[in-house]
Amino acid sequence: MAGLRDWVDAAPPGAKLPSTRTLVARYGASPVTVQKALRTLTSQGTVETRPGVGTFVRTVRVARPNDHEWQTAALGSVRNHMPQLSTALRTTPNDVIALHSGYPDRGLLPERLVRSAFVRAARGEAAVDRPPSAGLPDLQAWFAAELGSTTPSGVSPPAPSDVVIFPGSQSALSTTFRAIVGTGGPLLMESPTYWGAILAAAQVGVEIVPVPSGVHGPDPDDVARAFARTGARAFYVQPNFANPTGGQWSPALIDQVLETARRHGAFVVEDDWAHDFGITDDPVPMAARSDTGHVIYLRSLTKSVSPAVRIAGLVVRGPARRRILADAQAVSMYVSGVLQAAALDVVTQPAWRTYRRGLRHQLAARRDLLIGALRDHAPALHLDAVPRGGLHLWVRLPDAIDLAVFARDCEAAGVVVAPGNEWFPAEPAGPYIRLNYSGSNPGAYPDAARIIGETLARHPG
Repeated sequence: MAGLRDWVDAAPPGAKLPSTRTLVARYGASPVTVQKALRTLTSQGTVETRPGVGTFVRTVRVARPNDHEWQTAALGSVRNHMPQLSTALRTTPNDVIALHSGYPDRGLLPERLVRSAFVRAARGEAAVDRPPSAGLPDLQAWFAAELGSTTPSGVSPPAPSDVVIFPGSQSALSTTFRAIVGTGGPLLMESPTYWGAILAAAQVGVEIVPVPSGVHGPDPDDVARAFARTGARAFYVQPNFANPTGGQWSPALIDQVLETARRHGAFVVEDDWAHDFGITDDPVPMAARSDTGHVIYLRSLTKSVSPAVRIAGLVVRGPARRRILADAQAVSMYVSGVLQAAALDVVTQPAWRTYRRGLRHQLAARRDLLIGALRDHAPALHLDAVPRGGLHLWVRLPDAIDLAVFARDCEAAGVVVAPGNEWFPAEPAGPYIRLNYSGSNPGAYPDAARIIGETLARHPG
């Protein structure tokens, strides 16, 4: 109700708001809409309700500046530069077209399954019992069986005891980097790659060694040289539908990287973040091709089940599992049993597979709609390849573009995009933007592409 907000902004502090009946008549809105608007204004601190008296415009209080300079001496100099949180986590107003998010639209999630699962979990033993540190056995077994179902003959499938449950992939990455690489140790990482992995590495204090990568993955010779030059103990990768490029490795490249890791006695940390988002391909994890313990496999359910269900499974074989589990116990002791039970409930329902089949078609339609709109309205943009899965397009802009100014101008015109610099652990290879085709309001994609094209036309390049 913009009219009510305008009235409140213009009213003097302490002014009493008209009654709900008067507001309904004045603005032609329903009582429910008026009450919702009043709740929003109250939560924002704009108005205050005095029981038995009425609702009033809140008196503006001038905040006294606080002196926090003492923290400069207490904290000392910055030891490890921490990247800022990604644009992908920004909450934006409803009146913009949001193409920046890292999550799928709520309408694409199995909401009914999730709500029912939480009800059942709250009634069960998980609501009051402490779960095992490594996770609920049935959930461990599910993650192991999922990976085992893609394992070819001749390769031993993982056991449930190889799985450690984490509260989301971010926690799993931090623990794995700390336990396997250690502070100051070198960690190979594709460039560009997932900004959360860059953040986790910075938080742990490892030395990131970027390896150039693209829609077909890295050059295996570059990987071999990086291992030989640095003596790195691990390589963080996303072989299927990589974030942000959408790239997918060939089986030949997977085998070459695995052989390089074996030769150097190193780990490959595989982040299978988009396992549930295949469109024209069903991803086969790298970990399915190796039972030697060289691959540490991570799969999260947060994006495909619900952002409220921060659950991930880490499959790791051999002594490395004990080291990772010990670190996880020291950080969080265990993961909420309710969240684990709810996640397990969702993914073991027959409707889960039905949901995933339907999701494939919805993602394909949204992807193709956005690609077509960009071709029509912003032909100067370059898309290296149509992603066969995932949630994003990785689009290159002309070289002369000032990326920060371009993103700001797009937002001013009503479209929020994610500047690509956030996904490079070293200097960016060029000006890129990442566009989420799984966001809300796909009907606005043509308008978004038009705004992007018009903004691009106003910039040199």
